[in-house]
Amino acid sequence: MSVKSRLDILFLLKDRPHCVCDLENHTDMSQSLISHHLSDLTNAGFIECKREGKYMDYYLTEKGKRYLKAILLMLNQKNGGDKKYGTS
Repeated sequence: MSVKSRLDILFLLKDRPHCVCDLENHTDMSQSLISHHLSDLTNAGFIECKREGKYMDYYLTEKGKRYLKAILLMLNQKNGGDKKYGTS
């Protein structure tokens, strides 16, 4: 479940940065669980954050973009496309 949750977060970050509250609004995860996943993704080098006013915005690093692209290509090849992740 945690791998799927982290992939969901990476997918949400693919187009633009998001704060934790944005991610919470787009997932069924609690703020504390999202923060835990963001910490793991940051430690892995897939995302970074920057302060925007009172919020921290999280965004994909180049490593994160390459990883997400590889996952999406793999899903496309394995499943003939995945509508949720826009690979069909």
